[in-house]
Amino acid sequence: MNIDVYTATGTKKGTVALPKELFEAPVNEGLMHQAVVRQQSNKRKSISFVKRRGDIQGSTRKLFQQKGTGRARRGSVRSPILRGGSKSFGPSKLANYVKGMPKKMRRASLFSALSAQAKNGTIVALESYPDKISTSEAVKMLQKMPVNLGRKIVIVTPDKHAHLCLSTGNLHAVETVMVQYLNPELVLGASHLVFMVDAIKKAEEIFGGKTEEKVEKKPAARPTGSSGQAKKATTTAKK
Repeated sequence: MNIDVYTATGTKKGTVALPKELFEAPVNEGLMHQAVVRQQSNKRKSISFVKRRGDIQGSTRKLFQQKGTGRARRGSVRSPILRGGSKSFGPSKLANYVKGMPKKMRRASLFSALSAQAKNGTIVALESYPDKISTSEAVKMLQKMPVNLGRKIVIVTPDKHAHLCLSTGNLHAVETVMVQYLNPELVLGASHLVFMVDAIKKAEEIFGGKTEEKVEKKPAARPTGSSGQAKKATTTAKK
């Protein structure tokens, strides 16, 4: 699959081929949904909580004796039964919403998201960007490119590009991210993806799925020679 390449001035220069492993993978909607839910859940923080017995300010002294008063049994004033006491079975601020996912599933969900965006034709390439901080120049470049300025645009760079980040920092719904931080939520939430040419090559190196061949370790050979003969001699001497 080929995509168009644009220069920093917004003019079309040519095309570049996308790696099949990343951008032509099978689209699995269920896996993408699971990955996005996991990301959003891991960002979640527990806001609502109630005060337990340890959070209530008050004495732990027993209010009155257990027997002989004719009244109901009472403990401390922190009891959830009493007015101003703690709450029972309420939400806790220590709630854990972290979800896990195997590495192969995370990679497969990312490939599926990139392939879905490639099929929709929402991926374009950027040849390079000059070492100059200018928001107006960045706006002119995006206006000439086939992207919806005003919708979310994700620009993917191979490494940290300070000039591009500062140029697009004040633009609404424009985000710059390094290729190693790509994730399904970011990819699927973007209206358009702008990959720098070098970022495509680096993505193939990082996410290409090239696994190293496992080298089988041979069992260590048993020691032979003088040490082995000495052991045999000691065992025979003991006998």
